Amino acid sequence: MNKIFLAIIGVVFVISAIVANSTLFTVHQASQALVLQFGKPVRVERDPGLKFKVPFVQNVEYFDRRILDLDPQPQEVILQDQKRVNVDSFARYRIVDPLEFRKKVSTDLEFRAVFGGRLNSAVRAEVGKVLLGDMLTAKRADVMYLISEQLKSQGADFGVEVIDVRIGRTDLPETTSQAVYTRMRSSRVAQAAELRAKGEEEKSKIQAGADRERTIIVANAQKDAEIARGQGEGARTIILNNAFGRDAGFFAFYRSMEAYEKAFGEGTSLVLSPDSDFMRFFGAASGDKRR
Repeated sequence: MNKIFLAIIGVVFVISAIVANSTLFTVHQASQALVLQFGKPVRVERDPGLKFKVPFVQNVEYFDRRILDLDPQPQEVILQDQKRVNVDSFARYRIVDPLEFRKKVSTDLEFRAVFGGRLNSAVRAEVGKVLLGDMLTAKRADVMYLISEQLKSQGADFGVEVIDVRIGRTDLPETTSQAVYTRMRSSRVAQAAELRAKGEEEKSKIQAGADRERTIIVANAQKDAEIARGQGEGARTIILNNAFGRDAGFFAFYRSMEAYEKAFGEGTSLVLSPDSDFMRFFGAASGDKRR
């Protein structure tokens, strides 16, 4: 009898646990719950805590209430100037109406696929209206504003709030990057050649001016030297003539000394007779051979 009673209590306990498990559910702080009855939404539970539902009739689906990220694959966009760029965009959103969200898309994965396509479409439409250089100026912010407004208005249809939309990177495709690099390199090579040619031209002008100035300076110096040399020779001639007129012996002695200076250099050997006219001043200062 006791065993039957204990078995009945155990069965009641198990049934109670099953009923309680089917009746109670918990909503966490980072989640929100949508209660469905036979697959149809009944109510939304946003406040965290322990909640109740009709067992075996109602079930619960949970949705994240935190800010989520949407990061579709980068895409190639043709700009207004027909240049191609790879654009990587992303968005941040939050589910504010789980009921509307479930009506439009059954899962978060499906939402990412659908809304990611809309994000890329909006990016193509707005970025395709500008030039490549505009993406590096303040006009980029205007493009981002237009894209954000489009996504925010479309997000309400899905029961989500679009927090922010950004373009992460804008890169040139490999072929375009190579073409731009080649064009820039050619431009820099041409600019360097032009600067080098101007430098050579300036160098030639400076060298020509310096050579001309040098020639003029040397010519003037030579002229002054010839004038000074001529004046010196003239003064020397006058002095020697005056000396010759006053003392013929001194003049002969002086001319002989000059001849000796030119004749007797380093390593010079002369074989002459002591009585020769050239050696007469070695005997006496007057040049008298009778001594």
